[in-house]
Amino acid sequence: MIDVLLADDQALVRDGFRALIDREPDLRVVAEAVDGVEAIAQARRHRPAVVLMDIRMPNIDGLTATARVLALPDPPRVLVLTTFDRDDWVYEALRAGASGFLLKDVRGHQLTDAIRTVAAGEALLAPSVTRRLIEQFVSRAPQRPPAALPELTERERDVLRLLAGGLSNAEIARSLVIGHSTVKTHVNRLLTKLGLRDRAQAVVYAYESGFVRPGG
Repeated sequence: MIDVLLADDQALVRDGFRALIDREPDLRVVAEAVDGVEAIAQARRHRPAVVLMDIRMPNIDGLTATARVLALPDPPRVLVLTTFDRDDWVYEALRAGASGFLLKDVRGHQLTDAIRTVAAGEALLAPSVTRRLIEQFVSRAPQRPPAALPELTERERDVLRLLAGGLSNAEIARSLVIGHSTVKTHVNRLLTKLGLRDRAQAVVYAYESGFVRPGG
């Protein structure tokens, strides 16, 4: 069973999400929060597997709450939801440690599938979100010398480059002509070697380290 915490200041939104989630046999809502302060407290109390976090909330916004929730011992995965397709918010959510980003106009099955995806340790971005947002904001930072990442094997570096380009495991497998399970193994190994939590962190790391260049 995947326990979910809903954090949104609109009761109607929370009710809608709860109705969608609770009808799934493997998902359940264990708590709700109306602002970032309550989201942090409820995450600490209930220890959910996934937090659905709205960005625009009173007292403490969703980005700040995400960072604080992920600083808790054995933190949950955070799936950020918003009505606004703002590149800067998406990037800051990823930097804060969110595992996924979705717009609130997604279909019900897309939302429940997203919860399962991030609970399983994968990263998820809305279909409208591509590597342009990473490139746009990383390009504003001072350019670093390209990172060689000698701790990674050549194949792991290949996988990281494709991962940074927004490719799924299946697409990486086709590109490198290897099996899907082999891709998962490479991804898990590079995450461990680089001390990263998930694919979302790996994408940000690939650009910020200089391993992948904006526009490259």
